[in-house]
Amino acid sequence: MTENTPRTAPLHGLRVLDLATLFAGPLAATLLGDFGAEVIKVEHPAKPDPSRGHGPSKDGVGLWWKLLGRNKRTITLNLSTPGGRATLLRLAATADVIVENFRPGTLEKWDLGWEELSAANPRLVLTRVTGFGQFGPYAHRPGFGTLAEAMSGFAAITGEPDSPPVLPPFGLADSIAALATAYAVMTALAARDRSGEGQVVDMALIEPILMVLGPQPLWYDQLGHVQERTGNRSANNAPRNTYRTADGTWVAVSTSAQSIAERVMRLVGRPELIDEPWFATGAERAAHADVLDTAVGGWIAARSRTEVLAAFEKAEAAIAPIQDVRDVMADPQYQALGTVTTVDDPELGPLRMQNVLFRLSATPGAIRWAGRPHGADTESVLTELGLTSTELTALREAGAL
Repeated sequence: MTENTPRTAPLHGLRVLDLATLFAGPLAATLLGDFGAEVIKVEHPAKPDPSRGHGPSKDGVGLWWKLLGRNKRTITLNLSTPGGRATLLRLAATADVIVENFRPGTLEKWDLGWEELSAANPRLVLTRVTGFGQFGPYAHRPGFGTLAEAMSGFAAITGEPDSPPVLPPFGLADSIAALATAYAVMTALAARDRSGEGQVVDMALIEPILMVLGPQPLWYDQLGHVQERTGNRSANNAPRNTYRTADGTWVAVSTSAQSIAERVMRLVGRPELIDEPWFATGAERAAHADVLDTAVGGWIAARSRTEVLAAFEKAEAAIAPIQDVRDVMADPQYQALGTVTTVDDPELGPLRMQNVLFRLSATPGAIRWAGRPHGADTESVLTELGLTSTELTALREAGAL
């Protein structure tokens, strides 16, 4: 473990080899590293993780990588070469977890499948993140988060009723899968604590996003119900929408609780609607969303965002401004929580990025450094592993590093 990781960190002593790219696998490893795991990022010598080149860059340095690669030591290794294979097996013998997202059969083609890895380290947890899982008719297809967002039913219920299905403009399925993968790894490690043996985690991008979509399969199974696109409205409560203020900004209102719905109608000057028979349940209110949206939308449209937010807060009704990243960076609640923090980086100087995902009162996580250059720690990591300078030179000459 590197000296930069406090021994109080909850995952101190855990070693993770991150062999994955774009984005679920690497983000899962990041989440583990944030709480003290030693994460070693293994990249191809000539083909780095493509996230290094995704999105905007500054001075030729990709900014996304600074977030995704934080708390990771970076080495290069060509796993398809004999020297790369042998070196990975030596690393695997020292590791607790490997995270990979090659197409099923790729590691096996290199003689680095579960049989070989578990022989090198019976306590190893091999975490395999793919689009469709390790078996089934789609297993060998190329898989990306966009396909999971389409296949899971997410896109089908997102957007306006008379408009095309909508895909998210960010890695939603990948991010959900990353959270699920980190949970799966910790579950497998807990099992290992009892049995002494590692196992394989099979994570398919198409599954975690389906879980967070709620009881759609259950509704269909029992009622034949297929959820439709409803835009910003909900089939379960109303008013629930986005509304434009007098100064041209937007706010979102939610009335999932009956008491909140009643407070909103009193606030906007339409208390008589509360006495309507249909107002008593969320589903019935949703069936009368036009009436409720007109009442709420008209009241909000006549006032500035500041006035609207203050009035809703005073009435103890649920509202939030529609914020872009500029607003997020200045939001007092995010500031109070420390949700965005500053990390000093040797390449770019101070960087502001999302902090660790949650707060622990006794053993908090920390960002020790931002994403490091490609292969920056190859020599130090492999020297710690016991390789000599002569061996390192031979591996480089053979194209393994």
